[in-house]
Amino acid sequence: MKTRKLGQSGFEVSALGLGCMSMSAAYGPPADKAEMIALIRKAVALGVTLFDTAESYGPFVNEELLGEALEPVRDRVVIATKFGFDIDPATGKRSGRLNSRPEHIRAVAEASLRRLRTDRIDLFYQHRVDPDVPIEEVAGALQELIHEGKVRHYGLSEASVQTIHRAHAVHPVTAVQSEYSLWYRGPEADLLPALEQQGIGFVPFSPLGAGFLTGAIGIDTKLDATDFRNTVPRFAPQARAANLALLELIQAFAARKAATPAQIALAWLLAREPWIVPIPGTTKLHRLKENLGALDLELSAAEVEELGAAAARIPVVGERLPEAALAMTGK
Repeated sequence: MKTRKLGQSGFEVSALGLGCMSMSAAYGPPADKAEMIALIRKAVALGVTLFDTAESYGPFVNEELLGEALEPVRDRVVIATKFGFDIDPATGKRSGRLNSRPEHIRAVAEASLRRLRTDRIDLFYQHRVDPDVPIEEVAGALQELIHEGKVRHYGLSEASVQTIHRAHAVHPVTAVQSEYSLWYRGPEADLLPALEQQGIGFVPFSPLGAGFLTGAIGIDTKLDATDFRNTVPRFAPQARAANLALLELIQAFAARKAATPAQIALAWLLAREPWIVPIPGTTKLHRLKENLGALDLELSAAEVEELGAAAARIPVVGERLPEAALAMTGK
């Protein structure tokens, strides 16, 4: 397995991680627990070391799934989880409010450690920036947890460049997680240059456009009623029809390289910077193996530029998230 270091921290992980949210939440009914445990352990056997979860996935059940699956191999893997939402620990009910008060961060860390069956969180992200709590207080709380050994590294998710600078000044940020792919290029304008300047790693989520860039979702694909993509403007029928132009470009490029569209999309991300570590999610073994195949796909600098430039000429129709979710990003 090829590895990468997240920025200048020396924090080494597999070049592709595994996003685990879809195993328990958001993409329809939860997958079979025993099958997901087997999939996670197969990922470890294939060399994956970075596993991404959050207390809000479920809530709670995704962390419990990872805890059970990874307990026998804990010292071989890196677990990333997140805090930042107001969730009733007794009922698992989400209020919809953000909560990054220092005492809440500590309470979430303790609960996550129990669910993950571990004594340390390798990478602890603020899931969304809380406008009611200064980021300096958040970074200070995380610094305390790091000094106590309960957290090894911390990160921010969907944060603005200014917020990242302020947090980094208190205690070095190891990684920033935001959406990035040929389907959404927003980080290229300001975020990626800022991360490179400060030596911070980048962990793109939805690197396959929530499945669209794999070619598995067509105009007529029916999603489960509980699938969050039903609320995403980019997946509305008219938007899907318009966005097929981007998929067709990637499919044509894949044919040239004897690869799959997913492999091309991931290889393009991997070729952008050596400190980028995408975390595609899946519940299927054949998709896991397909995604890992991107690590053996070499794209030249000219090919990366060609694909990126061609994709940039195709306007993607629809917002990437529902309005309420977008309002929580870029703070």
